[in-house]
Amino acid sequence: MREDITGGSATAVRLAGGTPLPEALDCGAPAAWTALDAGVRPLHWNAHYLPEWEWNEAGLTLTAAMHAGEPLSESQLALALCHRDGRIRAAALWRMHGHPDLLPLLVVRCADWVEPVRKQARLRLGEELDAGRAVALLPLILRVGRRERGEFAVGLADGRLREAPREVLTTLFTDSDRTVRRFAYRLAVEQRLLSPGELARVAAQDDDAVVQNLCADAALAAMTDEDHDDVLEPLLTARNPRVRSAGVTALRRTGRAERAVGFLADRAGLVRACARYVVRQHGGDPSAWYRERCVERDVATLPPGAVIGLAECGERSDAEVLWSLVRHPAAGVRAGAVAGLRVLDAADARRLVPLLDDPAPRVVREVTAAGLPSAELVPEEWLVERLGAAWPRQVRIAAFRLAVERGGAVGRRALIALRDDPDEKLRQRAARAARS
Repeated sequence: MREDITGGSATAVRLAGGTPLPEALDCGAPAAWTALDAGVRPLHWNAHYLPEWEWNEAGLTLTAAMHAGEPLSESQLALALCHRDGRIRAAALWRMHGHPDLLPLLVVRCADWVEPVRKQARLRLGEELDAGRAVALLPLILRVGRRERGEFAVGLADGRLREAPREVLTTLFTDSDRTVRRFAYRLAVEQRLLSPGELARVAAQDDDAVVQNLCADAALAAMTDEDHDDVLEPLLTARNPRVRSAGVTALRRTGRAERAVGFLADRAGLVRACARYVVRQHGGDPSAWYRERCVERDVATLPPGAVIGLAECGERSDAEVLWSLVRHPAAGVRAGAVAGLRVLDAADARRLVPLLDDPAPRVVREVTAAGLPSAELVPEEWLVERLGAAWPRQVRIAAFRLAVERGGAVGRRALIALRDDPDEKLRQRAARAARS
């Protein structure tokens, strides 16, 4: 684990100068404590190595006080707990009573590389850590837990939270640290603290994919006949495709396979694939459904997912249906048609060239991807012309990619033309290509 050693050293110097602990570092930030621990060690308490008189004097004072058994300020004790000498760290552990603000450093010392220090820290943490403190320290505990020998504090916190009332654990469900939320929800699933419906709502609302998948799988595993609506509705309306696909797949198990038809044109390929599986198992024909949607007269409401879906399960003969949609009024449909032609291996670079001037960036990107394997078929002068600053950015990017793919004189002309492009990122891309 990489720590901000420079920032930790600066904090150490402030503490050595007498700055109170809450003013010297952000006590609520786990990274601040691990950085302090990492930042103290490179500093020497010796004037031969460190010219700053204040730091040297503070170091001598601290060392002398430790050896003499004299009282230490909280700032001095924090430095002693991070000292490069294991004997100083071990002695400091005995002086922590009455300094609850230094418990984060006790957590850090539980993963100490010196065994006597580590054992003493673990003994002290076992005495000090209750459920409330486990909640407060959990972000740091999990951070230290990724270190070698860092598993003790994680296991101790796990035990304390398992014994605590449900409301203690639920305070972690909304923590801003996703690692904390993952830990809390795993514990909740193992303890069966949440109903299937509650788990489904978490899966639909949390913004972390690990939490989403964990809770979706747990909700479906625990779902009973009485829970169908509470579980399926949140899953089927979730933003995350993985969660929606889990809900769609569960439609077959719950006897609601007919609802899967509504997801055949979903915006996500994973959801479409699951919907096709359920529809087929129910005796339906997804290919026929897609063809019907793509050739019907009222194409104004044609969903883009139906276009790419046709390519995903159709045949090469369906390419003509897709060619008929590359000029559709909706940009999503045009982009889906071009992407579908690529899937069917039916993209003709010469027929697609005019679409590189499409006003929709997503269409231009799809056309570019389809044209790269046959870039040599795109007229040279047509490409070079579109490198000019008067053309939209997406068109210039497309021309650049195709020209570089062609290489030779065309590629060199493209790199020269883009040296003065108004878009900085495009200039940088051209410069990198020129160096490669």
